[in-house]
Amino acid sequence: MSFTKEDKVSYDGDFHVTELINSINAGIWEYNIITKDVKWSSGFYTILGYDAGDIPSSYDFFFENILYYEDKPVFLKSLNKHLHDPAETVLVRLLTKRTGYRWFESTVKKWGDKNEPKITGSIVDIHDFKLLRLQANRNDFLFKETIKIAKIGGWEIDVRSMTLSLTREVYDIFELQDTVKLTIEETVSFFELHYRDIMSRAIDNIIKYSQPFDLELLFRTAKNNQIWLRAKGVAVIDEYGQCITARCIFQNIDYIKKKELDVQNAVTLLSDQNKRLQNFAYIVSHNLRSHTGNLQFMVNLHEQTAEEGDKKEIFSHIKSISESLKTTIDHLSEIVKIQTEIGKEKKLLDLESIFKNVLSALESNINTTQADIEYDFSKCPEVNYIPAYLESIFQNLLTNSIKYRHPDRKPVIRCSSAGEGSSVYLYFEDNGLGIDLDRYGDSIFGMYKTFHHNPEAKGIGLFITRNQIEALGGTISLESTVNEGTKFAIKLV
Repeated sequence: MSFTKEDKVSYDGDFHVTELINSINAGIWEYNIITKDVKWSSGFYTILGYDAGDIPSSYDFFFENILYYEDKPVFLKSLNKHLHDPAETVLVRLLTKRTGYRWFESTVKKWGDKNEPKITGSIVDIHDFKLLRLQANRNDFLFKETIKIAKIGGWEIDVRSMTLSLTREVYDIFELQDTVKLTIEETVSFFELHYRDIMSRAIDNIIKYSQPFDLELLFRTAKNNQIWLRAKGVAVIDEYGQCITARCIFQNIDYIKKKELDVQNAVTLLSDQNKRLQNFAYIVSHNLRSHTGNLQFMVNLHEQTAEEGDKKEIFSHIKSISESLKTTIDHLSEIVKIQTEIGKEKKLLDLESIFKNVLSALESNINTTQADIEYDFSKCPEVNYIPAYLESIFQNLLTNSIKYRHPDRKPVIRCSSAGEGSSVYLYFEDNGLGIDLDRYGDSIFGMYKTFHHNPEAKGIGLFITRNQIEALGGTISLESTVNEGTKFAIKLV
């Protein structure tokens, strides 16, 4: 049933109030607890899209046909609760005539006397507002999840007070509790030393000149984990163009940056390998063609010569060329062997043990030259490496130092190791003849490149050593002064 004029007057105390309620997007209802009678205002029908005669005004019909089944518990709870408590608002979904279920705000309140207790309520259509709120919540959820996935945190500098504010996500990146308060200087101190100055200059420039920045920096967290971080900032300016706030983000880009560096290293390594391959192909072509040409010439000459003595002399030349050809092929085989052994399993090697094995193999040369050899691998005693490569590196460097010793003094050779992060370094130093780097710097590690008039020099040792080191992703460099000595710095891994 619906309210009559008399009902409305008795209920509201003023008919005009009820008329006003009926004219807005809301409806009121009344439920007699004793008689179970239900009354709906005309606005109640209207807000659901019905005319007064379309649906029966009854508690059962409303509960079974209008109220969404999942919202029945919360609606019943509000009815029972308000038999004792003040009015409360709940959100429910009601079935409208034309647009299906919509969200409504329902307010329930007890009134009347103990002889005729009644519950009254109102419903207000909040569907559009609810959808906007749900969408806002979803957007907020997606934003927060995106921030988590992207590992981004926000930070802000108030230029007037020079105070710093950090979001929880920044603390997560820093691996700090968000109860810890950081100053600008303390925040900058988390960056590695080289990048600390870059970050400080970026902050100074954004504050003084409103200059934005976008940097990739190496960072060390509170738990001593080294990561790559992206720092990006923009200035908020006042009407005079002065920066009043620096708004910035930190993003953990460690995984992406390390992948990028791996790709760059792989491209660099591939480029170096291509250069070495081209050099190798040139050497093969040039040297073998030279040997075969000489050999062919001597064979023809041997066939055309009648004198037995001349034939023997020519044959000795053929033998010499043949031996030289074999040596060249052996050298080329050594180079090819480097690439074929890359796939061999690495092992955890004790540097001192390998070094001593090489010393034993070269004992005769060491004793003959009275070389003084010192070594200290205590700073980094082990390395994960291919055994044959490490032995070859030690042997080539030791042999070179002995071979190119200074004639006026006893050879002194020092070898040591060091660790830096996950990298292992070898340092090899001698007091030999040295190399004129201004003259030969570009060809130190070239094949068949020699820099002294030593009859034993072949120009193959350093070429092989560099290829072995670079094949496993390492590097080799040197410092040298003529007549003073040479120092090699080798990054093994």
